[in-house]
Amino acid sequence: MSKKALVTGCAGFIGSHLSEALIQSGWEVIGIDCLTNNYESKIKEANISSFLSSPDFKFIREDLMEVQLEEYLEGVDYIFHLAAQPGVRGSWGKQFDIYIRNNVLATQRLLEAAKNCRIKKLVYASSSSVYGSTNVFPMHEFHLPRPFSPYGLTKIAAENLCHLYCRNFGVPVVSLRYFTVYGPRQRPDMAISIFIKSIYAGLPITLYGDGRQMRDFTYVDDIVRANILAAQSAVEGEMFNVGSGQPIELLKVVRMLEGKIGKEVQLNFVPDQKGDVRDTYADISKIKHILGFEPEINLEEGLANQVEYMS
Repeated sequence: MSKKALVTGCAGFIGSHLSEALIQSGWEVIGIDCLTNNYESKIKEANISSFLSSPDFKFIREDLMEVQLEEYLEGVDYIFHLAAQPGVRGSWGKQFDIYIRNNVLATQRLLEAAKNCRIKKLVYASSSSVYGSTNVFPMHEFHLPRPFSPYGLTKIAAENLCHLYCRNFGVPVVSLRYFTVYGPRQRPDMAISIFIKSIYAGLPITLYGDGRQMRDFTYVDDIVRANILAAQSAVEGEMFNVGSGQPIELLKVVRMLEGKIGKEVQLNFVPDQKGDVRDTYADISKIKHILGFEPEINLEEGLANQVEYMS
């Protein structure tokens, strides 16, 4: 019997890769995405173009805050909740209400619908942003979350909602804390995409701070595998880091990209941005031990794939 999944945010960077992988594995997928204007909708439409006509995919272009969820949850085995308002820097000021709406309220509405359904698992896409700015590394799941941005605050709020519904209503939830995801289809506002475009165009790259901040880059295919492992596991009410466990300085990433593209780039250094953490470094021992997850794509290979995709 084929598996049936609901994927929220199906047209986004990670959601489109997950939806595609599920369909290729014989799953039936219902994808919900309202194509928010955080970046061009034509990019999101392109993300799902390869499987939009698949008989195993049904695309619902609606807002999670308005769609009649019960209608689409009938017969669904798994929910992958990736829909969110992304980005640390945009979460300050007047836009905070958008983050509350799309990250917290939409999650609560989905959980309300899910508690009345016989789903096998709801996998929530959380973020390393929940840890905030810390000098304790690597970041482990037992560390107290202390978000350093409004975005991180909304992600831990939604994660906590998921686990409240698990404990009170038995909704089988697992939360995955993603660390700096990259790869083909990466959002145009994310660092690797910006770096590659700038190098190809011969434009300078702006680096915040001294450029020596560390990031734990995680290839999108590894994120997809972690989602599927979490969904098919017997685990409920847990959270897991999903990273490479091998942080690297941003400056070194820029140099790697220069080598792959064959062009040098000018660097402009500007002050740190509010909400940006200095370093991220995932302890992935828990997800390795419990879910059997192992990162498969190293940074050299992953960057080469993204460069090729954007060339």
